[in-house]
Parts: sequence; C-alpha cells; structure tokens
Amino acid sequence: MSMILFACVVRVRDGLPLSASTDFYHTQDFLECRRRLKTLALQLAQYPGRGSAEGRDLSIHFSSLGDVACMAICSCQCPAAMAFCFLETLWWEFTASYDTTCIGLASRPYAFLEFDSIIQKVKWHFNYLSSSQIESSLEKIQEELTFQPPVVLTLEDTDVANGMMNGHIQMHFEPAPNFRMEPVTALGVLSLILNIMCAALNLIRGIHLAEHSLEVAHEEIGNILAFLIPFIACIFQCYLYLFYSPARTVKVVLMLLFICLGNMYLHGLRNLWQILFHIGVAFLSSHQILSRQLQEKQSDCGV
Repeated sequence: MSMILFACVVRVRDGLPLSASTDFYHTQDFLECRRRLKTLALQLAQYPGRGSAEGRDLSIHFSSLGDVACMAICSCQCPAAMAFCFLETLWWEFTASYDTTCIGLASRPYAFLEFDSIIQKVKWHFNYLSSSQIESSLEKIQEELTFQPPVVLTLEDTDVANGMMNGHIQMHFEPAPNFRMEPVTALGVLSLILNIMCAALNLIRGIHLAEHSLEVAHEEIGNILAFLIPFIACIFQCYLYLFYSPARTVKVVLMLLFICLGNMYLHGLRNLWQILFHIGVAFLSSHQILSRQLQEKQSDCGV
C-alpha cells in the first residue's frame, strides 16, 4: 500500500483548494480524514510552517510558505521527513508553475486542476522510489525538523478548533472575492486618453527642464519635481481606473492632491488655462475611478 495517499494545494488565507490529486481510496477512515483535511485547510493561517494532525491509521501533514500550502494524507507508516520532503517538492513545483497574482485572484475551487498530473507524478516518485534515491533531501528535512519541530495536532483537534460538536457537519469552501470591474465607459476611455496626454506633457517638460538645469543651476529642482510627481500621479490614476485596488478613495484623493499642488507650484511656467486643464482632467479621472465599481458576479462553480 502507498504511504502517501492523497495530496492537495490550498491557499492559506481562506483555505481555497487550488488543485488536488485524484482519489483512489474510498474507505470510511480515508473519507473521514479527507473531511478533516478540509477543516484543517480553513485553519492553516493559525499554523504557519509545518504541522501534522495524527490519527490512528492515517495522518495529515501540511507545509505552508507565503499564501500557498501543500497538504497530504499519509499512512502512519510514512516517516515525517518523507512526508514533508514530498510537500516541499510539491510546493516548489506549484509556485514555479503559477505566479502569485494568478494564485491570489483564483475565485473558484480547483482553479488549477491541471496540476493534478504533477501531483500524481511527484506522489508516485516518493511512493515507489527507494529512500536511498532521495537520501540527501530526507537528511536535509530531518535536520530541519530536529531544530524546528512541526506543530503536532490530533485529528480531533481540527474539529474542536472549527467549533464542531459532533464532527459530521458539512464543509463549505467560500470562493475568493471576484475582483472583476464594471465595463469601461466612453467617458472613462476619454479620461484615460486625457490623463495619458497630461502625463506625457509633464514628463517631457520635466525631462527638458532637468537637462537645462544640469547645465545652468540646481535651483530648478522644485520645478522638476513639480512636473515629475504629477506625471507619476497621472499614471497611477490610469492604473486605479483599470484595476481594482484596496483603499481606492484614499489613493484617489492623494493623487488628485499631488496633481493640484504640483500645477499650482508651476504657476509662472504654465498659464492659468493650462493649469485649469490639468486639474480638470485630474478631477474627471478621479470621478471616473470612484464611479467604476466592482462587478457583482455569482460564483460559477458549485463545488
């Protein structure tokens, strides 16, 4: 019988399952262990690093780093060093295949189900190759476990920590929030075009002034910054309109303030109509950013 029976990859912050191996075991003990693994996945943020939940015949091992954790159900005959070596290998394979942005934006369970083939391959490697073939990796993990032992739980602890009284309630994985924005409007496109034009004007004037100042004097540094800071603010306004960002209102107000102050400082290098144009575009962009909200969308997966 294989020592590593099941493995999965989950997102730490909410326990969302990202990928898992195909089940070939349907005994009552295994199914019960699967249920407890789902429960433990929701609690991984409480147990950073490595840990084990031990049962009579089966154990759950988990290893997390960043927002990705790998979990496995193993027989009690499986050495802890081998289980954690397997999980570490799986973690490296997964993080090498998918970047943090894709992982963070995953909105439904098993969004990377195609990774199942890699899980099966790594699982077979550890189940059927002799220990001598992975001896160096096992020694490294064993040394790490000696200096930093994993958290040890019992399978019953996972139910108690989740507030279960009888251990038979149905688990439900909440999907991650969907960060899809509402469609771009014609006025929004206009604000983007005008903002890019203002950013280009600020950049060109700032670079030109910087070249001139290097030859003449250093007293123009304030004017150079007054061009370049609004340039950065305009670009960031475009980003805020196109993509979701937390604390959008605060960021919008700050960008608007930078643009207004920068243009007021440039009074003398710009006439009143130019200043009003730049500030007007900034206000239009700010309004469009705050008007474009997250799109309400029901989860498309009922897993």
